[in-house]
Amino acid sequence: MVANTIKFLLNNELVNIENLDPNTTVLQYLREEKFKSGTKEGCASGDCGACTVVLAELDPEKAGQLTYKSINSCITFVGNLHGKQLITVEDLKDGAKLHHAQQTIVDNHGSQCGFCTPGFVMSSFALHKQNNKPNRAEVLEALAGNLCRCTGYRSIIEAAMTSSEGNQDDSFAKHYQQTLVTLTELEKLPTPTLNGNGNTYIAPQNLDELATELTNEPKSTLVAGGTDLALSVTQNLAVVKKLVYVGNVAELTTIEETESEIVIGSALPYSDFIDTLHHYYPDLGDMIERIGAKQVRNTGTLGGNVGNASPIGDMPPALIALGATMTLHLKGTERTILVEEFFLDYKKTVLQTSEFIKSITIPKPIAGQTLKLYKISKRLDDDISAVLAAFFIEQDGQKITNVRLAFGGMAGIPKRGSAAEAALLGKDFTKESVAQAKAALTADFQPMTDVRASDKYRMTVAQNLIEKCYLELQSIQTREVIETRVVNY
Repeated sequence: MVANTIKFLLNNELVNIENLDPNTTVLQYLREEKFKSGTKEGCASGDCGACTVVLAELDPEKAGQLTYKSINSCITFVGNLHGKQLITVEDLKDGAKLHHAQQTIVDNHGSQCGFCTPGFVMSSFALHKQNNKPNRAEVLEALAGNLCRCTGYRSIIEAAMTSSEGNQDDSFAKHYQQTLVTLTELEKLPTPTLNGNGNTYIAPQNLDELATELTNEPKSTLVAGGTDLALSVTQNLAVVKKLVYVGNVAELTTIEETESEIVIGSALPYSDFIDTLHHYYPDLGDMIERIGAKQVRNTGTLGGNVGNASPIGDMPPALIALGATMTLHLKGTERTILVEEFFLDYKKTVLQTSEFIKSITIPKPIAGQTLKLYKISKRLDDDISAVLAAFFIEQDGQKITNVRLAFGGMAGIPKRGSAAEAALLGKDFTKESVAQAKAALTADFQPMTDVRASDKYRMTVAQNLIEKCYLELQSIQTREVIETRVVNY
């Protein structure tokens, strides 16, 4: 059963959307349909944060609670709002009283021209809804996706760091229980659809419904966070005829742990699994913090990053290095392959017609195994890689017993450096074996020159990262030996 309407809360008002082109972004809807101009358009690509709004959703892990997340409204399709509460800067204040996130900007002189200010306010609002006394690192993470060309950031950071303890009784807190009731009722509604200008959006609610939808209309376009797909609409003026949203499919939005594995649903946003991966693989958690900004990680998904099949996607090299597998679903049947087997050529994968990614399984580490990740980009946060190197090394003493060296940005697909691996496997990890691996890497890749880096730069960097990995592991092992000697002295 389906319903030709999208229903959500706009601030505290229940809204129904019908007969609207599903290619419409949330930003366009707010400014052009609701005439709410507080949310600004800067880049229309999810980079500047001027369009930041907040979504409140039912917390899947904590019954009776809401979770608040900042998102980029310029690259979020309006259909994705179904069953959620959309919060904009216009309704933050309670009567004549400014919200804490607004008042601290005033008190710390954090606004000059004011264009970026609503986005900063909304990012701070989302942070304080989850954490009323954030530290500097948490504030920097929350604001990393918001750009300002006037104030120099210090005053904005100080504003966001100002504790909101005792200031949580805002208009949304007052309506909290009613919001819970409304969103719970919306969750029970039939499968939502939206039609307009001859284009269609549908959000299946379970795995079978999704499989049937793709079987009936195999040319449909899957969308989860849409952080990349939406760019084709906002930047290239593309029109997507049929959008199938996977974020409502429960089987695709879970994370499970076994004794030896982590299974992540393909439609689970990064922000919902980053802590788990950081626990087992610190380098992986640190790298994910550099994938887009907080707004992007709140909507972007692992399945989307892999399924996009970009040669510069950050997660595929890491997954390949870890020996991760992925489960693919087609018409009720499933198969499991290695992530490295998924990519055939530039933007070409093994996916069959109507087949989709269900989940990705990552092995947990055991003693003697190390994952090192290196992302080379022009800026630290919110930037695309020129080279992404992922090194999985298993050692018995100094001897390398297993090794996978995977790279992004070095070829038309993310792939392993097999010749470089052969130069290391079975040998002691020494300067000599590293030199042989660096030389062998030239047989593995013939990188291209583009706007991000030249072919020579990419090869030199990739070679040097192998040496960097060696030096870092040697330093760690030396420190461990010294610490052991001190303890045993």
